[in-house]
Amino acid sequence: MLTVGERFERYVVDEPIGRGGHATVYRAHTADAERGAPRQVALKVLDEQHRHRAQLARLRREFEYARRLRHPHIVAMYERGFGWLAMELVPGGPVTRLATLAERLEALAQIAEALDYAHNRAIVHCDVKPANILLDPEPGQLRAVLVDFGLATRVCADVGPRCDPVEASLPYSAPELLTGHAPTEATDEYALACTAVELITGSPPFTADNGPALVEAHLTQPPPHWSREIDSLPRVFDAILAKALAKSPADRYQSCREFIALVTRALQPK
Repeated sequence: MLTVGERFERYVVDEPIGRGGHATVYRAHTADAERGAPRQVALKVLDEQHRHRAQLARLRREFEYARRLRHPHIVAMYERGFGWLAMELVPGGPVTRLATLAERLEALAQIAEALDYAHNRAIVHCDVKPANILLDPEPGQLRAVLVDFGLATRVCADVGPRCDPVEASLPYSAPELLTGHAPTEATDEYALACTAVELITGSPPFTADNGPALVEAHLTQPPPHWSREIDSLPRVFDAILAKALAKSPADRYQSCREFIALVTRALQPK
């Protein structure tokens, strides 16, 4: 790991702010005085023991896909080198920190807009989940930001099952990912629906003690009837989520914004 005050490339490390399976993210700032005022960045650096072809490819994919997308609710990429990248610092923590339902619905609407923007440019995120939605702590505004495009891919025609392993997070994985089919825009919608359920009810739609049981739930179990357990949720909420969580991608909504707009309308105080 890098230490506080250490210089890395043209950045100075301020503090570690996140740790994943293969990399550490640091708050850092530019050290080039001739370039003007220092710029704060999030500096993601692969551990030396994890700089294998797969990890390097994922980091490169994260940078390249996000860099193509210029949207206020998608993290901005600045530059990259061998085993590292510098991106926009979004220091407000994950979306689960939001205290009210209204704020969480607003954040979901912003991420739905970002996903539709990416989909219109033939890019699927493939790892939508609460941990990948960060908050900008700017006072007086709510800005949610979609991060980590390391599993992103281009939309392509699905010609049948593939042999690629599933890398996405299981609680948010659409059935087509689990069966080896190519992801589409509807794949992100399914993950967004799982994320919405977690932000609204406290847990994702399917839970299990082990991976195989969770996979089986995504593939075969119908979504729960949350309105039977939570008095504040109307029955229409169940119906809206059932469509967004349909086992077949073709049966889901045409856009993420359409889905979240329906959820928001259903949960607005009457």
